[in-house]
Amino acid sequence: MSKTKERAAVHGGVPPQNVAGPVAPPRVSARRRRPGVIALSLALIAAGGAGVAVLLLQVGHRTQVVTVVRDVQVGQELTVQDLGKASVALDPAVKAVRADNLDSVIGKRAAVELKPGSLLAPSQVTKDFLVKAGEQLVPIGLKAEQVPATALVPGQKVQLVHVPAQGAVDTGKASGAAPRTIAGRVVKASKSAPGTGVVVVDVATSAGDGPTAAAWVSSGTLRLVLDAPDGS
Repeated sequence: MSKTKERAAVHGGVPPQNVAGPVAPPRVSARRRRPGVIALSLALIAAGGAGVAVLLLQVGHRTQVVTVVRDVQVGQELTVQDLGKASVALDPAVKAVRADNLDSVIGKRAAVELKPGSLLAPSQVTKDFLVKAGEQLVPIGLKAEQVPATALVPGQKVQLVHVPAQGAVDTGKASGAAPRTIAGRVVKASKSAPGTGVVVVDVATSAGDGPTAAAWVSSGTLRLVLDAPDGS
């Protein structure tokens, strides 16, 4: 018998096969826990949670304030029907009349034009008449090129300057002399009219100067000049 057959007979007639033994799983070393990293992670989680809690508290904190519910013109006396109340999340930088102080503004006058839906600020009301005793209100129409770039606001001091028409001489004034002026104070300035751009400015002057200023307006010889903020 050949050697090949002898080997086959030894293994029961089945050719020998290479049988692999069991494979041991790889050893995974446990990672070392670092207490410092864990503590830092916990601190960050806690800080984040505290920040969210503070934000939620701020958003949830609402204040009752006074609102404007209908148009109020400059100088108009405020009534209960002009004002309302609302609960808002108010930024500390925003100055608004609190709802519990509503009665304190009733009867005061609007220092600026008030629009519906806005919050009422303490600076927007005044107890003073915008046209005082001994004054007159003169409406002045300014063309687009005569309107100052600086916004005209109530209380702003101005000078009404008489500028004679070209070729005319100002009566009672020597040639080359300074033009005549009248001191005034802005009470209200309208928005520019569509198409023409004309702005109407209500200016308070002394009762003695009112008719003169009105005559200048009628003749088209009046110009408006802003005074310095300090009145100098």
